[in-house]
Amino acid sequence: MAHKFQHFCPVARALEKIGEKWSLLIIRDLLRGPQRFTDLLKYLNNITPAWLTQRLRELETTGIIERDHQPGRREVWYRLTPSGRDLGPIVEALSAWGLRYAMRPPLPGEVIHPELLMSGFAASLNRRGKRLSQAAQWSIRFPMVTYTISFNKDQWVHHKGEGRDADLILTTTPETWATLITVPRSERSRFIQEIPIQGKSERIAEFLQLFGVSSPEDSSSGKIIAAPTGKRNPNK
Repeated sequence: MAHKFQHFCPVARALEKIGEKWSLLIIRDLLRGPQRFTDLLKYLNNITPAWLTQRLRELETTGIIERDHQPGRREVWYRLTPSGRDLGPIVEALSAWGLRYAMRPPLPGEVIHPELLMSGFAASLNRRGKRLSQAAQWSIRFPMVTYTISFNKDQWVHHKGEGRDADLILTTTPETWATLITVPRSERSRFIQEIPIQGKSERIAEFLQLFGVSSPEDSSSGKIIAAPTGKRNPNK
């Protein structure tokens, strides 16, 4: 049951609609597109099926989500309504605030989803006005999936899969990448040492400069791999 604040205020009214535990995280995940019940369970991680069912019913009742009925689908999919999609800037602002004021390296056992990690990273670069002197593609190879983050001379974007013309290929784990982007700048050199980087030396230097790391000499094998990017990863 939604909490009632008992005073007239648009912020209070909005929180009565979306302020319950898990609600904004469900909206966060549906902003990526329609999702199945099982998809939402996976990304929300600690929510129980009963809690998820209750929250979906509440958000459906308030007109924020709706069931996405498609011919031939056996499972129920959920999607945002127009009013739900209008919450996109609010979720993005919360993500930016969290990265700036509330983030810390992942704790042991915390689940890290590469999709959320990369989308948050791209949004953070855009909000902080981080720019390069030229377009760039960096493919990040995680154990089970690859994501590419690109700078198109205007903004940063990300997508699943390896870039066909990737300037850099980095091989790492979600835990190491999450730690790299959340530790203080003075500590990043230590974590760069755990990430082999393939690419031309000038593009590697560009990447390191963005992270505030001045010395392009470290990787897990003792030095950056400044070489052609080589074979593509089949992870999609």
